[in-house]
Amino acid sequence: MDQRKKKNSPVAAACSALGTILLIMLAAVCLPLTVPRMFGYHIYTVISGSMEPAIPVGSLLYIQKVQPEDILEQDVIAYYGGKDGTAVIIHRVVENRVLMGEFITKGDANPQEDQRPVPYADFAGKVQLAIPAAGNAAQAVSGFPGKVSAACLIGAAVLLQAAGAWVRDEWIKNQKTTKSVNQKPR
Repeated sequence: MDQRKKKNSPVAAACSALGTILLIMLAAVCLPLTVPRMFGYHIYTVISGSMEPAIPVGSLLYIQKVQPEDILEQDVIAYYGGKDGTAVIIHRVVENRVLMGEFITKGDANPQEDQRPVPYADFAGKVQLAIPAAGNAAQAVSGFPGKVSAACLIGAAVLLQAAGAWVRDEWIKNQKTTKSVNQKPR
C-alpha cells in the first residue's frame, strides 16, 4: 500500500472550500443576532432619529435588563411607550426618580425633555452596545427574504460539499485505475 499522501482534485478542493466559506459567512451574520439572546440581551434596530448623532437611524442595539434603580443620569435606556404601549423607545436618562419609580428622559436630537415621565413598569433595559448601520443588515437577515436566503445558502453549501466529495471519490478511483493500467507485469 502506498503511504504517500494522495493528491486531491483541485475541483473537489474548490467545492469543499466554497461550501465551508458559505457556512462561515452565514454563521458570521447570524451569531451576533442569536448568541446575545442566550445571555439575556434583547436586540433592536433604531428606526427614528431622536438619538442622533450618538445613535443613528439603522443602528443595532443590544439591550440588557438591569434594575431600574441602578440607572444613572446620561445612561441610554429602552422603554415601552407610544399610543399602544408596545413601541420600544430609546432615550437618554436626564433624571432617575427612584422614590417615584420613574425616569425623566430626552432624545439627544429633541430640544426638550419628554413630556411624560417613564414609569419603572415600562422600563425594558439599558443600552449596552450600539452598532451603527448594523441594524439595517439585521432587519434584512431576520425578515422572510433573509431567512429564505439563509436556507438557500445552507443548501448551496451542502451541495458544494457533496459535489466536492463525489469529485474527490471519482478522482481517487481514476488515480487507482490509471496506476493499475500503467503498471506492467514482470
